Amino acid sequence: MHLGLAGVRWIPAGQPPHRGRPQVTAAQRLAMVLRSTAENPLFSVDPVEVEASAPSFTVHTLERLRAELGEQRSLVLLVGADAFAGLAAWHRWRDLFALAHLAVAHRPGFPIAGSSLPAELAEEFQHRRSDDPAVLRQAPAGRITSFAMTQLAISATQVRKLLANGLSVRYLLSDSVIEYIHCHQLYRNQ
Repeated sequence: MHLGLAGVRWIPAGQPPHRGRPQVTAAQRLAMVLRSTAENPLFSVDPVEVEASAPSFTVHTLERLRAELGEQRSLVLLVGADAFAGLAAWHRWRDLFALAHLAVAHRPGFPIAGSSLPAELAEEFQHRRSDDPAVLRQAPAGRITSFAMTQLAISATQVRKLLANGLSVRYLLSDSVIEYIHCHQLYRNQ
């Protein structure tokens, strides 16, 4: 992996605070994440947010992980460029930098431009940015790096729409997730 991470921990949100209630339960989303990551030994799944009774705020998740990992271990939050562009609207967003590094995935040929970010985020980006992902191993938190990631033309909205209309999602999801969705009759038109 370009970032040199030891592994990736997937953490499904139990109660996403910035969107409407998901069509499926948190437990069902967790089951699908477990199925989709099962064959990669570098992936692990953290169920704590799904089991929590409070909304899932990233800063709270990172506080929990920081307490678990200790103050000196490097922690990296992976986000997409679209999520990063809206970071200034997140709950206690400035606190994220004391808890973790941020690695921002962008489309090849379209790097993150500070000029396209809200002013307060652009300032943080300029101050914390590094083009060398090796900096992520040199400190426990506080830096921002970006990396190109080839995007696939797949969106969760598109997948849900296909499923609701009884159309195939083969090759868009793993076979085990498709099997789970069909077995539990998820995402169907009511």
